Amino acid sequence: MSEHTLLWLVVLGSIGATYAWRMLGAMLSRDVNPESAFFQWITCVSYAMLAGLIARMVLIPVGPLTEVPLWIRLTGMVVGLGVFFLLGRRVLAGVSAGLLVFIALVAYG
Repeated sequence: MSEHTLLWLVVLGSIGATYAWRMLGAMLSRDVNPESAFFQWITCVSYAMLAGLIARMVLIPVGPLTEVPLWIRLTGMVVGLGVFFLLGRRVLAGVSAGLLVFIALVAYG
């Protein structure tokens, strides 16, 4: 078997494995109640992990982030939190706004 054929077999096998798990997940999720206590707990844990990672990056930075003043990091975080709550607890909007303010302050501040 040629190397080219083997590569295509690996790619097709990867695609098949990915979609097989997705199909199984879709079939098993039919009876799942997304409003259950378990999924509310999962949501809370994911919010807590995101908050913890962002707090760590702001307060205890590593690498090139250590060169950015604390006030710029805190401003981005505060703006992100404000947008998150003002727009009805939308994580993507809050993270995006905080990131944009951070980038703007680093570039022009």
